[in-house]
Amino acid sequence: MATSDTTIRHYTESDPDVRLMLRVRDDDAAAFGELVDRHQDRLVSVLTYQVGRRELAEELAQEAFLRVYKARHRYEPGAKFTTWLFTIANNLALNSLRGSARKREVRLAAPSPDQTGAGAPHPAAASSAMPTRIADRTELCDAVQAAIATLSERQRTAVLLAKFENMEYAEIGEVLGLTAKGVKSLLARARENLRQALNPYIERGDAVGSLNDAGGMPTHALGDDE
Repeated sequence: MATSDTTIRHYTESDPDVRLMLRVRDDDAAAFGELVDRHQDRLVSVLTYQVGRRELAEELAQEAFLRVYKARHRYEPGAKFTTWLFTIANNLALNSLRGSARKREVRLAAPSPDQTGAGAPHPAAASSAMPTRIADRTELCDAVQAAIATLSERQRTAVLLAKFENMEYAEIGEVLGLTAKGVKSLLARARENLRQALNPYIERGDAVGSLNDAGGMPTHALGDDE
């Protein structure tokens, strides 16, 4: 379905990134460079949170911007530019995570010879060598990543768009094909799933006070709707 003239006018007038992207559509390389400069760091940060490795996040961010550029001549401003960019990046992250999961399944099915060999480090020795605070932060970060991984794709996307991109329910609905009410319900289910998955850390106070330190889900992602 073609984007209406009213929608195009609304986003063109309200979103400076859309105006830049319209210049990119006309092959303005400087405008594309400005878009990259404006959003690359934040996009890499969000992707790092999703996939767990900054190097991979940087690769995925580069691919996301490349896809934006390749699609420039077909671009129509039907939403905020960041909504479109983040949707592309999120899909790339999900595909990467699925590929990593398949590789892990293969490795688990074929243990390496070193697994029981004398050269393998003793887990207790490795653990005791790690400072307690670093170990706790790593554990918490892993727990948050694992909790996010348990969410459905729609829940995960909704949480990230709401909490990292500060999008309204209606804007998230544009990405997911839901009403604003549907998005609110989706986020409520996601929040409850995260709360259950992270309950041991919430009870200890870790998930409330240390999630930002650990590079995990912001504290208010576990809170109630306003």
